[in-house]
Amino acid sequence: MQEETERQARVVFTPSGRRGQFPHGTPVLQAAWELGVDIASICGGRGLCGRCRVVCGEGDFPKHGIVSRPEHLSPAGAVETRFGERNRPLAPGHRLSCQAAIQGDLLIDVPPESQVHRQVVRKEADSRPIRLDPVVRLYLVEVAPADLQRSGSDLTRLLDALETQWDLRPAFPAALLPDLQDLLRDGGWSVTVAVHQDAEILAIWPGFKQSIYGVAIDVGSTTIAAHLCDLGSGNVLCSNGMMNPQIRFGEDLMSRVSYVMMHPEGGDELTREVRRAVNELVAGTAADAGVDPRDILSLTFVCNPIMHHLLLGISPVKLGEAPFTLAVEESVQLAARDLGLEVNPGAVTYVLPLIAGHVGADTAGMVLCEQPHGDGAVSLLVDIGTNAEIVLGNDQRLLACSSPTGPAFEGAQVSAGQRAAPGAIERVRIDPVTLETRIRVIGSDLWSDQAGFSDALPGRGVTGICGSGIIEAVVEMWLAGILTSDGVIDGSQASRTPRLVRDGRTFSFVIHGEQDDKQITVTQTDVRQIQLAKAALFAGIRLLMDRLEVSSVDRIRLAGAFGSHIDVRYAMALGMIPDCPLDAVSAAGNAAGHGARIALLNRASRGEIESVVKRVEKIETAVEPNFQAHFVDAMAIPGGAHAFPDRVRPHAASGPDRPARAQRRRSKRKPPRSNSG
Repeated sequence: MQEETERQARVVFTPSGRRGQFPHGTPVLQAAWELGVDIASICGGRGLCGRCRVVCGEGDFPKHGIVSRPEHLSPAGAVETRFGERNRPLAPGHRLSCQAAIQGDLLIDVPPESQVHRQVVRKEADSRPIRLDPVVRLYLVEVAPADLQRSGSDLTRLLDALETQWDLRPAFPAALLPDLQDLLRDGGWSVTVAVHQDAEILAIWPGFKQSIYGVAIDVGSTTIAAHLCDLGSGNVLCSNGMMNPQIRFGEDLMSRVSYVMMHPEGGDELTREVRRAVNELVAGTAADAGVDPRDILSLTFVCNPIMHHLLLGISPVKLGEAPFTLAVEESVQLAARDLGLEVNPGAVTYVLPLIAGHVGADTAGMVLCEQPHGDGAVSLLVDIGTNAEIVLGNDQRLLACSSPTGPAFEGAQVSAGQRAAPGAIERVRIDPVTLETRIRVIGSDLWSDQAGFSDALPGRGVTGICGSGIIEAVVEMWLAGILTSDGVIDGSQASRTPRLVRDGRTFSFVIHGEQDDKQITVTQTDVRQIQLAKAALFAGIRLLMDRLEVSSVDRIRLAGAFGSHIDVRYAMALGMIPDCPLDAVSAAGNAAGHGARIALLNRASRGEIESVVKRVEKIETAVEPNFQAHFVDAMAIPGGAHAFPDRVRPHAASGPDRPARAQRRRSKRKPPRSNSG
């Protein structure tokens, strides 16, 4: 008994803290697996994949009651030497846990790159981690060679080996049978198989296969974005985007629905276009990353409802007319080849669930990314586009709606408006005393009053003003006293500056330029378009706040390209969003795309979002009687009855007092027309 005790060694694994006693000679990987420690390996302990690297702690660890030394591991042998020759030599102190045997007490650290369910973190400061656990995983299998003395097919021996070596008995698709025998023999009876959800083999390679890949795709009405990820490490290898070619059928979604209504073949045509674009984007992204598209085994998609239906080959016509009925709202899982995607023939595709007829899988991706259901704080998520998708709530209740903001925030329906592209004015400042302006354009870091501004401009110079620029211009005009709270450009202030010019029966304000043909101006109509858009957005938010019975929110996240460009101080000053501490208002970036990436890299997240969307309460703004009242009140600048101008004074907070503002008059304007989806 004493001899048996002397042969035992105490082993502690960090960061998990799991510990146990093991006989001398036990491989570290075996000890880890017996304790349930998270160490990756796809080669089954053969020293081929290198994913099971660990670091041996050196020193006295009183907390654990052990003294750990590198010599308490068996010396590195031929397998580790060959691995270093084939790949990169192991770093000092690192060992392959499948080859290092226990010879004494040890503290073994499992670095993040060796953890099966390691945390993959986005680069943004407020990012949340992704627990890596993809639906498709690789397994190296040693199959017993064919032998006259033993019966059994190659397929039977492969499945038996999988069950013996990995405790798996997945289904084998008939499409792989023609190549199976050659693959086994080409690999010397060693093959790597890709298994989907431990249930089905998707692909086979001879010998050892190091990596497979997945793509998370956000199909928007204007742009399509793709993120190519290594399914073994979770790393994003390349991200790319392209314009959605469907734009030629109409810039807004309702125009595309109308096209399908008027042309019997229109739906098939739009479906072909979006699938062709996805293939082109995936192929280009793979090429940029040096990845063979045949090694892509998993894809996830987020889309608004109309793009969702068109991608899947479903007519969007019913989404263009009340009651805006979805053909399917549940998540969809299908073979990539069924969508005509040019990746591995066995690849699988997952489309996140929809929430309502106007609130799509892109909003579900935003929810998955931002986790408003994760705590008691009341979170407001807003993805601003032609329609604004709004989610409000916490771990008790979640509500969602779509509000018809119209295209003004994207630069459309504004006299000098354009999309956010090089040359567009994105920042505006107006001196409250002289009313002189300063601007900054996309593509240059210089302000217009800085030396070298003209030389630093993009090729065509100042070409227009984008959504964030027009919002800042309107707020600055209000702060400078040349715009009333009703949104009227005050012509009585024309004596203060030549920038205030008569424009028919109204006035316009010159933001940039001196020559008439090159001037960028804000017209009275421009101001009205911004008022309509921001009032529709705020009215939708107020509806959800009323339903949730809250007067303020704890956190606001602005998603999408527009949300990433806008200065949150100006959004609040204009009255686009409700009262909230400024440090709790931030941009969420492409939250929908990040949600697609979470679903790509973590299988449990799919069940999570499928469960969450089922309990989201959908509010239809078109039939809510209070929407119009909230809309009319929110037309004022900064925000009618819910204004909080003292909280937000963008750069001019320390400037002179503002001129008295005209008494606000009730507007009878109507919100912009809904642009479904």
